[in-house]
Amino acid sequence: MVKEIKYRGKKIEEIKKMDLRDFSNLLKSRARRSLIRQSNVLDKFLKKMEKKKKDEKPIKTHLRDLIIVPAMLGKTIHIHNGKEFIPIKINEEMLGHRLGEFAVTRQGVKHGAAGIGATRSTAFLSVK
Repeated sequence: MVKEIKYRGKKIEEIKKMDLRDFSNLLKSRARRSLIRQSNVLDKFLKKMEKKKKDEKPIKTHLRDLIIVPAMLGKTIHIHNGKEFIPIKINEEMLGHRLGEFAVTRQGVKHGAAGIGATRSTAFLSVK
């Protein structure tokens, strides 16, 4: 038995048919205000997505603060993390979150061994 996926009590099929204003009413207040303010940037991005769909090129963006809306479901978006573009596949659980939450900008520190002269025991070794 497959579990039916819902977002705030609404089925995904219902949400995909909604207008952006109606979808924004389902979001929490901060995301709702952000989505309303970003409406023209979001429209531009969605038009770019439709255009890229025909070209079969990856959708690349630096817009890490963009709210994920139902029109993006199922798409793969390459999000810039400051160094490179990370491919992220958008699914139902990501609705209402920001794109930047899924492209991590910081890596764990990987320390190597100390170099020659870095510790007292290696201070007097010859460098050959």
